[in-house]
Amino acid sequence: MFSGIVETTTTLIRTEKMNQASRLWVKRPPSFNDIKIGDSICVNGACLTVEAFDQNEMQFCLGLETLTLLEKSLTYWEKVPLNLERSLKFGDRVHGHLVTGHVDAPAKIILSQANGDVWDLAVETTPETAKYFWHKGSACVNGVSLTINKIENNQIFFCLIPETLKVTNLQYYKKNDYVNLESDYLAKAYIRSQGAQ
Repeated sequence: MFSGIVETTTTLIRTEKMNQASRLWVKRPPSFNDIKIGDSICVNGACLTVEAFDQNEMQFCLGLETLTLLEKSLTYWEKVPLNLERSLKFGDRVHGHLVTGHVDAPAKIILSQANGDVWDLAVETTPETAKYFWHKGSACVNGVSLTINKIENNQIFFCLIPETLKVTNLQYYKKNDYVNLESDYLAKAYIRSQGAQ
């Protein structure tokens, strides 16, 4: 479980295709000095398990389901820094919202531009995914906890403050690029429970 408050960004070093999977290596930030094999790390919104690491790198494996879900967004991982967050510890403050790292869908950016000192960002998703979002609710975009300013049909609008721009990779994404989108898991649980009645 994560909070959607990105700790730092890093870069993708290399990838290796496997049978029904893919392995990747990212640069290990100096601040990630307490990681262990088996730890969960949120990488651009996807919860990945540390397979191996040394002073310079962290190694992860993406299974077929993850690769299929991230297919549209993975192409940007080589071009744009990656958002990283270590999993929460019991007793930590949750400054964003509870994030599972289980991406719901890729989302196409329809707006990404400076607006004075802030940044306007909007994404478009599918009707199946859009039903889990609402005005002033929480959304996770590339691992970043954001408050929804407006939602129109399948389009979700956000305003990024300077601190978010400084710490995350979102300002590097342009119109028609794809990011990873996760809805509030409590909303998913509630809506599914209502449908099951």
